[in-house]
Amino acid sequence: MKRLLLLLCIAAWPWLAHADAAFLARADVQRYIDEHVASGQFNRPELEAVFANVDIKPNVLAILDRPSTSHPWYQFRSSFYSERLLNDGVAFWKAHAAALERAKTQYGVPPELIVAILGIESHYGRNTGSFRVADVLATIGFNYPRRAAYFRDELTQMLLLAHEENIDPFSLKGSYAGAMGWPQFMPSSYRKWAVDFDGSGHRDIWTNADDAIGSVANYFHSQGWIAGDDVMVPASVTPGLQIDALIADKFNLHYSATELAAMGVTPQAPLAGNVRAVLVPLEVSPGVTEYWLGLNNFYVITRYNKSTLYATVADQIARELKSRYFAEAYGQQP
Repeated sequence: MKRLLLLLCIAAWPWLAHADAAFLARADVQRYIDEHVASGQFNRPELEAVFANVDIKPNVLAILDRPSTSHPWYQFRSSFYSERLLNDGVAFWKAHAAALERAKTQYGVPPELIVAILGIESHYGRNTGSFRVADVLATIGFNYPRRAAYFRDELTQMLLLAHEENIDPFSLKGSYAGAMGWPQFMPSSYRKWAVDFDGSGHRDIWTNADDAIGSVANYFHSQGWIAGDDVMVPASVTPGLQIDALIADKFNLHYSATELAAMGVTPQAPLAGNVRAVLVPLEVSPGVTEYWLGLNNFYVITRYNKSTLYATVADQIARELKSRYFAEAYGQQP
């Protein structure tokens, strides 16, 4: 029944008629259709209706081809850490305190981290993206060989979630890369970790703050967040070749605090010897570097966005949000 509704919706809405017969007829598109019909997940008319209405977005490919630049910490931080985000974050926390506390109880993830992530990702739903997700996933999946396999899989995941939620796939909006909603989940992340946190019967991460809160909390819980643990602690280092190797190994918890100490890295806060950590350098001003140790929860944040700078700014924003929220709500520091 859901698939029939999908076909009827696509056929009935003339504004979806971006029909590109040449794209639908492409050999790689036909192979995709053949494979997924054979899998039993979809039927042929359904997939043909989708591909006939995809609007290819060449501007998305231009964005992907822009050379990436690496910014030092002092520049990266300023692009996210702002008074507006902090003020809006405290207001969001006050408005949704009950849901945030419930998420903490159920998943062990603190409100300040959830609020920080939703602020960084979409400024609390203000910037969720205006691209039709089907368009961008098909564009990248069939016109960008370097990432084709990943984005074709995400296209499949998007079509499956449309089945599960009984919605028209072309109604889903997101970023130029297909990330969706307040938490900016890719379709596969949505299917794995989005939750119906308010009991409405749908997982709505586009307009429902409770579902966005619960989904972020579920993601971090599923990735191994340890309730009550620190994210980062300051460290001092003895320069040497081992330090360079540790910095390069930035996404792996390979070494314990005891092993790191033997390599010249000393935590500047109490840390059990068996705790595993990664070394994080932060260029706080031109030519001046501070060192920190990222712990398990730091590693978990890098699963959400594979960037040590992202994990650091998320932790710092979370700390500041917590301080301001308690000061405003209770007139005291946490």
